[in-house]
Amino acid sequence: MSFVIKAGVTWMGKVDWELRKFHGEEYSTHRGSSYNSYLIQDQKTVLIDTVWLPFAQEFVHNLKQTVDLSSIDAIVLNHGEQDHSGALPELMRHIPDTPIYCTANAVKSLKGQYKQDWNFNVVKTGGKLNLGKKELTFIEMPMLHWPDTMLCYLNEDNIVFSNDAFGQHYAAAQMYNDLVDQSELYEECIKYYANILTPFSKMVTKKINDIVALNLPIDMICPSHGVIWRSNPLQIVEKYAKWAADYQENQITVIYDSMWGETRRMAEEIAAGIQMSDPQVVVKLYNSSRTDKNDIITEVFKSKAILVGSPTVNRGILSSVAGLLEEIKGLSFKNKKGAAFGTYGWSGESPKLLGKFLAEAGFSTMENSLGNLWGADEAACREFGQRFSEYIR
Repeated sequence: MSFVIKAGVTWMGKVDWELRKFHGEEYSTHRGSSYNSYLIQDQKTVLIDTVWLPFAQEFVHNLKQTVDLSSIDAIVLNHGEQDHSGALPELMRHIPDTPIYCTANAVKSLKGQYKQDWNFNVVKTGGKLNLGKKELTFIEMPMLHWPDTMLCYLNEDNIVFSNDAFGQHYAAAQMYNDLVDQSELYEECIKYYANILTPFSKMVTKKINDIVALNLPIDMICPSHGVIWRSNPLQIVEKYAKWAADYQENQITVIYDSMWGETRRMAEEIAAGIQMSDPQVVVKLYNSSRTDKNDIITEVFKSKAILVGSPTVNRGILSSVAGLLEEIKGLSFKNKKGAAFGTYGWSGESPKLLGKFLAEAGFSTMENSLGNLWGADEAACREFGQRFSEYIR
């Protein structure tokens, strides 16, 4: 499959309808994904990125249907991770001397992964590659989301090839932002940002400012995953700027796991207390053992505050809660508040442990947690929810 996105620019990627997990088992892809590669044909022919390794032979076969491989003058690798570079070894078997343009960190990455010393050409921000009538300009984007990442800008056509930035894991037959379900697209974009780019928000802000300062006309943004932004393409840049600024909505998320239903009852009564205190706030409840962790993290990203609950088990907490909190800690959320609760049958350590987890993850925590012996005390839980609502105002 390939299609022309502008005269002389062809999409050469792969739509992966079956993908349900990414980065090993770390990221859920309920709506599949795509691996976007782009072919620019001017006086010189340049390929931007490839596809994931399982589709390498298919990719090279399809590329041959569009262009004589020996006519490819250069390959641009915006990022060395396998979902972008996986087909490179297969392609280089056919055109082994073709120059590869990438950052210095990408050279290290590609050499480390593929044990090949190809014809690497290191580029830096402001570097250019003349194609004839058109020109590519390179802009380094370190830690968006890897140290080796960059994007490139095609003048004349005003296209940004943004790699992982501004993308989403979303398979679509019509791969333009104005032709897909807008609510689905938004859900996948914010999930992608929340789970992958949140720790690098300061760098996102800096790079957006750097790009804006260049005053480049942008007619299209072509990421490496998901749809191409051709209708009001800067809308996703504006969303990134908003999400990078310690984003939060008027929402509280309650996360829990439960053995016999008592911690669940606590969560529900605490939520009722919050709603009694503030009917306008959105409250959402999630059982961490029964809900996709990336979906929960997206809700945490949207929230101004969270509450986390678990029964005490062997002087600790349930594994689903512990695992989720470890993920949350690594994402370094800012400007959010939290509190802990739990049930217990004899020792009762879970609320204190959860409160410590939240503090270590950077949440401002309410001083007193709530622990209930044996079961949920409805009145105490509702009062706790009301106090928490007052705490976060």
